Formats: sequence, C-alpha cells, structure tokens
Amino acid sequence: MTLLKQIDSPTDLRKLDRNQLPQLAREIRENIVDVVSKNGGHLASSLGVVELTIAIHYVFDVPFDKVIWDVGHQAYAHKLLTGRRDAFPTLRTRGGLSGFPKVSESPYDAFTTGHSSTSVSAGYGISCAREIKGEDGKIISVIGDGSLTGGIAYEGLNQSGPSNRNHLVILNDNEMSIAKNVGALSSFLSRTFSAKYLQDLKGEFKKVVKALPKVGDDIYQFAKKTEESFKAFVTPGMLFEAFKFEYFGPIDGHNLEHLIDILENIKKLNKPVLLHVMSKKGKGYAPAEANPVYFHGVSAFEKKTGASMKARAKTPSYTDVFGQSMVEFAKTDKRIVAVTAAMPEGTGLSEFSNTFPDRFFDVGIAEQHGVTFAAGMATEGLKPVVAIYSTFLQRAYDQILHDVCLDRHPVIFAVDRGGIVGEDGPTHHGLFDLSYLRPLPNMVIMAPADENELRRMMKTALDHDGPIAIRYPRGAGEGVAVDKNAASLPVGRGELVREGSDVLLLSIGTTLSKCLEAAERLSAQGIEAAVINARFVKPLDRDLIVSWAEKTGHVVTVEEHMKAGGFGSAILELLASEGLCNISTALVGVEDHFVEHGSRDELCKLQGISTEGVIKTTRRLLGQTNNVTTLAQDGR
Repeated sequence: MTLLKQIDSPTDLRKLDRNQLPQLAREIRENIVDVVSKNGGHLASSLGVVELTIAIHYVFDVPFDKVIWDVGHQAYAHKLLTGRRDAFPTLRTRGGLSGFPKVSESPYDAFTTGHSSTSVSAGYGISCAREIKGEDGKIISVIGDGSLTGGIAYEGLNQSGPSNRNHLVILNDNEMSIAKNVGALSSFLSRTFSAKYLQDLKGEFKKVVKALPKVGDDIYQFAKKTEESFKAFVTPGMLFEAFKFEYFGPIDGHNLEHLIDILENIKKLNKPVLLHVMSKKGKGYAPAEANPVYFHGVSAFEKKTGASMKARAKTPSYTDVFGQSMVEFAKTDKRIVAVTAAMPEGTGLSEFSNTFPDRFFDVGIAEQHGVTFAAGMATEGLKPVVAIYSTFLQRAYDQILHDVCLDRHPVIFAVDRGGIVGEDGPTHHGLFDLSYLRPLPNMVIMAPADENELRRMMKTALDHDGPIAIRYPRGAGEGVAVDKNAASLPVGRGELVREGSDVLLLSIGTTLSKCLEAAERLSAQGIEAAVINARFVKPLDRDLIVSWAEKTGHVVTVEEHMKAGGFGSAILELLASEGLCNISTALVGVEDHFVEHGSRDELCKLQGISTEGVIKTTRRLLGQTNNVTTLAQDGR
C-alpha cells in the first residue's frame, strides 16, 4: 500500500516519520498529474506547494487551526490530505470536487476562495472572531507573490500586523529573484531566529534593558534597529517588518526538514508572523517546470509528454479574434493602448504586448488600479482597451462608476469570459456583468453574436467617445468569415434576422444561433418565430424591439446571464415604459442561484440556455399567454 492510501485525514499524516514524507510528496505529485492530465486544472501552482502543504498539516492541527489558501488553485495537495483522496478523480467535473477550496465541501476548507489576494483579510477576520469567542488556534493565510500585487492584501497586512493577534501569513514566492546563497543563509537565520529560546531571550532582554534608568529605552531601540538592519540586509523582510509582522525567510519551500522545523518554532509564537517560502511552479513534473505559464491552468494533456489532448480548434476563439484585431487596429491607430490584470495570455494580448511593448500595460492582480490607470490615459487622448475577465472586472466596480463613467472617459472594456465558463465554477462564471454595468450612466454595452460582429464592435468602440463595454464568451467562435475591413455598427441598433408572426425571440450575444435553430424547429411545429439580434444591451433598439413585440404579442428573451438585472430585465423595463405590459413575456437565463462547476455545454443545458430550452419556454409561453407567472419561467 502506498503512503497516500494510508491517509484519510491529517491525523494519519502526523503518524508518519519525517523520513517518509519525501516519498509521500512524490505520490501526491503523481496523483495530481494523473488526475489533471485527464480533467484539466491548475497544475503548476499545485505541484509547487506539495511540501509546504505536507508541512502545514504535519505541524498544525487543522481544522482546529485554520488554513486559508489565497485564490485556491494550489489546494489540490490539501484536498488529497484531508479526506478527499478517493473523490479526487472527480476534480472539476459536475457533481465532483471543486477546483478551489469550498466551505460546503469539507470542514478542512476554512474559506471559499477563487479570486485573488483575500487570504490575509479572511485570516485576520477569523483570528479576531476566535479571540472574541475566547478560542485558541493558529490562523494560517497562504498567499502567493502574484496575489501580493492586489491592494487588498496590503490592507489586510496593515490591520493584522499591529493587532498582535495569532496570525501566520505564509508568502509562497515562486517568481521573485533572490540569489541562492542569500536564500540558503536566510533559511539558516530564520530557523535560528525563530527558535523559542531566542524569542524568550529577546523578550527578557527587552525587559532588562528598558528598565535601565534614563538610557534603557534608547539602548533597546538601538539594539532593535541593529537587528532589523541586519535581517533586512540578508533578507527581503523590511516591508513586512514595517507592517509589524515578525519576518522569517526566505526558506526553501521544497525542503521538508527546514519547513517543519521553522513551522514548529513559529507555532509557539503568539503574534503576527510572516514566513517567506521560495518554491518552484510545476515542481516534479518536467513539462510544467519548463512551461509553468501554460500549465498554470491547462486542459487535458498527454501525461508522458505534456502535449495537449485537445484537438486544435479550426475555428478561432473570441479571445483570439480580439487579440488579432487589437494588433491590426493598433497598427493604424497610435492612440490604442492595452491594459490587463496579470492575464496577457488569457485575454489574447500576448501578440499585442510583443508588437507594441510601449503601449501594453500589465498591472498585475490590481483591477481597481488598472481601470483608474486607463481612465487617466483616456484624459490625455489615448484609447485604452481594458481586457479583463468578467468575473474579475467585478473587483473594480467603483472605479468603473466613479473614475470612468462619471466624466464619460472613452475607456473600452473588453469583457472576456462573459457567461458560463465551465469547470472553474461559481467564482469564475461571468454571469453578473450586464447587471452591474447596465445601471451606470454613460455606459454603452454590446455583445457580439459571432466573431465578425466582435470585430465590428471593436471598431464601434474605438469610434465611440465615451465608456463602452464589449462582452464575449469563452471558447470558439461560430466559424463565420471575418471582414478584413470591419465597419462600425450604429450605436443602439439591433438586427432583425428572421421574420415571424407568433412570437419574438430576442437574443443577445452568442445565444443568437440557439434562437435561430429554435425558430426553425418551432416552424416545423406550426409556430412562426421572429428573431432579433439585439447587439446592444444599452441602449436598446427601442423602435425595432417594440414594433415586433406588438406584431407578435409574445416575447422570449435569451441570455447567458442572470435573469435579475440582465438583458431580459431591460426588455421588461422597455415594454413597461411603452405601456405594453399586456405583451406576454418569458425570460431564458440563470435563476437566482450560483452555477456550480462542470462542462460549459452541460451547464448551459442545465440552466435552459439551449435550443431545447428556448423551444420549451416558447411553447410554455404560448400556452399561458395570460398568466403573469410566465415572467419567471425558466428554460428547462
């Protein structure tokens, strides 16, 4: 029996001898690579923290002690050690394990995560609550160096450090450049400085020296500054010492002996401590070590070589079309600049960054800063394009409202991953953007039905003098031909794609193809459906929509978004403002719940956002034309 199969909880882990732990680490890595090669997932980051995860669970009594994994895409080893080994093959599949820590999944998951830079604030909140309740226990926040580009991390450090509460922050650093000799020396110093007898000695020294008449406090302050200066010279800890954390590190994140030793020492310190750990992304799997960016979030791959198992799509993705169009437009328009938040590859801007390095800005995981930064450039006549996933743009809502929309700055928002994204689940679905962008004055919102319309909308956005957002989904386009010379669309004008007398199907974005297929199948059943590609969520094409709503008397709206506040809500508001409340209306979209993880196709079908869902909703509506409950019907 392998070591991993003997572990059903951290209690079992702590029964192992230290000399068995390297073997356990190898087994965990093999298990992670095996499952992720089949299911896809966040591989490189999870492989990089295997030893750190083992050390945390070997030293601390989780879940009495609490561990919070920032972002959470590095928590696969944590799941394997906390009773989820047998379920691990279901990772990221519908009904299976989440790809992130999830409170409802396990008592060992102290906080549900998925977005960046939150672990310090959450950990500090838990430590305060423990103190109020009179409970003990160590609170451990694990945060990566990338997450430290998010401002909320420093807000958490700023409050936690001076509080003197029992809070351990572990900085998992796999990017910063620190010389090996400095790291080795720091490892020795940190394990030495953290020893309990030295900590006790420091406390006694403080009492004795400060008791000296007249000069005691001055001598103590001089001694403390001397120690801090020495530590700052050989370690990068000055910043964290300024936040009032006791700093140790950097230490090798793959040396289990050192990790366990220092964590045992830190366990005895009842104050804010920051441990700086150096790790290697993709550790133990050669393809991931060689290309950690690709293996950060990866689809299924051939385990032996690391080659993708996914057939290369013949049809370019919306992200690809966006990236290619950015390069083409920027060649003739020098005002165009691109801004992204630590996602140049994911947002399709890699080629732009290589072609126009002086006009490309990756602000790190700092969406708030990125949006206001773009607004600043817009005041000087540039055309900033802010490319951020829908779910992450939520983090910059106040900046969109106050710094962009208020003064009508011409910032273009390329809202990628709008709609259901699949296996990453509820923290990553882009199902709220229409609701949070639609109420903002001066904001124009578009959603393309296909990749050619995306290009036309980009040209529209570049010609528009004010805030404008283009929302498009993850994945391949519709396979339509793309115009070389894209023409602008008239702002606020939709398109009648199909005439019909019985019902109006109102589509936004890529749901158009589902509506057209539904209309053809309904026609075979004797129901003639008109289909409009709305193109714009704001402003709506009032004349076109109202005229066809009146002709048919029945309207079905179809969107890959929450029903509340989305496109369908906008249509209901429009009809009400025109005094057309007698028109029977049904909405196809997501009800008032979070959508779990699974494949994109199966989740869309489950939510009724499918050809079959549109047909069922339409037939139901036509059979209940005078029943107001049809307003809340879903597409299932």
